[in-house]
Amino acid sequence: MDFDPTVDTVVLGDNLDVLRCVPDGSIPLIYIDPPFNTGKVQARTRLRTVQHPDGDRIGFNGRTYRTTRLARQAFDDVFDDYLAFLAPRLAEARRVLSATGTLYVHLDYREVHYVKVMLDGIFGRECFLNEIIWAYDFGGRSSRRWPAKHDNILVYVASPDDHVFDVKAVDRIPYLAPGLVGAEKAARGKLPTDCWWQTIVPTNSRERTGYPTQKPLAILRRIIAASSRPGDLVLDFFAGSGTTGAAARESGRHFLLVDSNLAALTVMARRFAGWNGVRYVGFDPAIEAPAAS
Repeated sequence: MDFDPTVDTVVLGDNLDVLRCVPDGSIPLIYIDPPFNTGKVQARTRLRTVQHPDGDRIGFNGRTYRTTRLARQAFDDVFDDYLAFLAPRLAEARRVLSATGTLYVHLDYREVHYVKVMLDGIFGRECFLNEIIWAYDFGGRSSRRWPAKHDNILVYVASPDDHVFDVKAVDRIPYLAPGLVGAEKAARGKLPTDCWWQTIVPTNSRERTGYPTQKPLAILRRIIAASSRPGDLVLDFFAGSGTTGAAARESGRHFLLVDSNLAALTVMARRFAGWNGVRYVGFDPAIEAPAAS
């Protein structure tokens, strides 16, 4: 792969092989959302339901509807040795990170503590900047334990004394008790803390792609605004549905997205359809990702 930080690029391939083609210290911001090692297949099926006299289900006022399966996206999320899989990729991420760069690693409760210890070894404990908690509210409710309704995002920097963090560019959020801070502060809002409340991508949202682990644009917008500058290159080597690329493009950054799952590349190509200047490596969107009907 020819590396060009000024060209938006999507690569189908093994991310470790691709990372080895990236020059040292060339990436200002890396965000990754690797598999969480849930021990199961991650899948999502897209359905279309239309009113039909011979439908297979009954809805409001006794009307009948027919359901058609449009697509199914899936990948295995099972690793015999998760850390052995992730370690060389994180070591490469450290190598390609720029001198003022930042790495965000998005995980959940299953592996985050093990990965943090490993990242402390790769970066040094002094380069640990934050653990962000992304809280949401959806899915099942266990009656045998506290329901797990958050993800963990570990943030490491190449230099604890010289890294990009643009407070002025970050979106502000409402105060929980605006009456206590005065009208001027309440109108301006406050800077987010390390606990982010953000809903998942709603089922009926135009943002939704159908990819099983799609993350909200709002999360990536905030990360990119805070930890990069306009014109910077943002790398995501577990790119999935391409949310990092979408947030980077609208924020005036370039992106390098990598995934080994052909279904992910197909989703990205459809999501980016009509965008000028996107380069695909190892994948032809005209063949593999025709426009959705």
